[in-house]
Amino acid sequence: MKSPFRPDTVPDPAILGLHRPLIRSLRRRGLIRGGFSLGALAMLTGCDVHRPEAVESALLAVSRWNDQVQAWLFDPNHLAPTYPESMILKPPKFNAYYDVMHVKPVNGATWRLELSGLIADKQPWTVQQLEALPQRSMVIKHICVEGWSYIGGWSGVPLRTFLEHVGADLRAKYVAFQTADNYPSSIDMATALHPQTLLATKYAGETLADPFGYPVRLRTSTKLGYKNPKWITSIEVTNTYPGGYWESRGFNWFAGI
Repeated sequence: MKSPFRPDTVPDPAILGLHRPLIRSLRRRGLIRGGFSLGALAMLTGCDVHRPEAVESALLAVSRWNDQVQAWLFDPNHLAPTYPESMILKPPKFNAYYDVMHVKPVNGATWRLELSGLIADKQPWTVQQLEALPQRSMVIKHICVEGWSYIGGWSGVPLRTFLEHVGADLRAKYVAFQTADNYPSSIDMATALHPQTLLATKYAGETLADPFGYPVRLRTSTKLGYKNPKWITSIEVTNTYPGGYWESRGFNWFAGI
């Protein structure tokens, strides 16, 4: 029986070669995984495989559908594996799309965490105020979309504790973050409330070093690395999709592990 998804005319296999740079880019960004066949290319684009923009448009649609499936499958009570402190990588691996020498240190004495959106108490927070809240430590694996990983030890206030303390609407859809290096991001509320999601201020028991997000960064066990913004300057709770730097460039938004 012929598949209803098989095109009547099979495209020239050489077409795949024309799309290799795009396919590599989309695979690296987590939009596709594993092999990518000529048949899949033809099916996704309605056989219009001569137009790279048609390929990317189709794959982005699949990515958005994938976001919905991941959100449906996400278990807010399931904990990611944890590891002994002896396995913590010291120092952690620096990861950014610029050299570590280009990091611009944040002045912790003048830094304030600004709040906006569906939050009752929008007073800015200092580092000292954050550290006065109940703290939690965890040793988890950081997994990058590029394929590498390391085990890190993080400490800070659970994001749920913080959101409850400031009177955030926990029924809202999104929690968005602005950062000092202009790489904003956002997560779903279920992930924000997960017990292994922290506003981290320490690594391996010591204050975060400048290259790794001082004075505060997000650390969650349930997302890929690019969903853990560093050098956070503001938090917004909202029902309007906020996106993010990498998300606006085609990276998967939910990015679950």
